[in-house]
Order: sequence, then C-alpha cells, then structure tokens
Amino acid sequence: MEYIRHYTSPIGEMTMASNGEALTGLWFDGQKYFADTLCSKHYERNLPVFTQTCRWLDIYFSGKSPGFIPPLLMKTTDFRKRIWEILLTIPFGQTMTYGEIAGIIARKSGKNMSAQAVGGAVGHNSISLIIPCHRVIGSDGSLTGYAGGMEKKKWLLEMERL
Repeated sequence: MEYIRHYTSPIGEMTMASNGEALTGLWFDGQKYFADTLCSKHYERNLPVFTQTCRWLDIYFSGKSPGFIPPLLMKTTDFRKRIWEILLTIPFGQTMTYGEIAGIIARKSGKNMSAQAVGGAVGHNSISLIIPCHRVIGSDGSLTGYAGGMEKKKWLLEMERL
C-alpha cells in the first residue's frame, strides 16, 4: 500500500510518497517524471515519515542543512541507486559535476562511465531535494537540466549559498 501527503514549499507545491515506513518519493507537482514510482492506487494519510520529511523540508527551506535524513526507500534500478547514493554525499551548499560522479562510479566498478549516463540517472531521481540532484552541475560550472525546472534549480542553489 502506498500513501501520499502534500507540502507547500516557497517555490511550489510538493507531493511526498511512502510505503508506510520510508519515503519513496518527493516531487515538485508537475515536474518531469512526476510520481513515476507511485502506484496508481494510493491514499492520502499522515504518517511519521511524512512528519519527519516535513520537518526536514521546513529546516531546509529556512536555509539550513537539516542534519538528518528521513528513512528512504529508493524504488529504482541498481545503477540509478548507485548514482543517487553518491548524490546523498554532496554537502549542503556544494556541488558536484556529472563527470565527477561518473569518475566515482568508474573507480568503484572498474568500468568506464559517461557523464550522459549519470545525467539520465540523476534526472530520474524520485526523491527530490533530500537526494540532492539539484546540486549536480555541468563540467564548466553551468546549470544543466533539472526535472523540477531550471528556475527552481537556480533558486535552490542560491538559497543554499546564503
């Protein structure tokens, strides 16, 4: 069984999803790949994991690092999960390039990895903000694609640097 709850952020409405124990999704409403891991049959409910996630979001949107991560369940492929786990290591207020992530994967697996493959995995992140895909930038420092929209990515990065 899956559950949802809504959250109003300073830059738009968000939807959270859970299996009842862990957070399985966090999207800006209407973003690319919105609710792509959410079953069509789900119920709106207040759960402890949603309370934790709302607390995390409140702290985050106040311009601070929350210092904790709610329980997460990454409903994805093994490849994407490895990428998303690297995203979790990017500190608040810092960035990493797609190429740097590809290099980490290549060193760990012993296989070459393209920045484009990393970009595909980053773009399908279903737990926005907490798994900080917005902190991934191009090798030249440019802001590149973001499923939530480039204006949101710019806002988030500027907010984190305050």
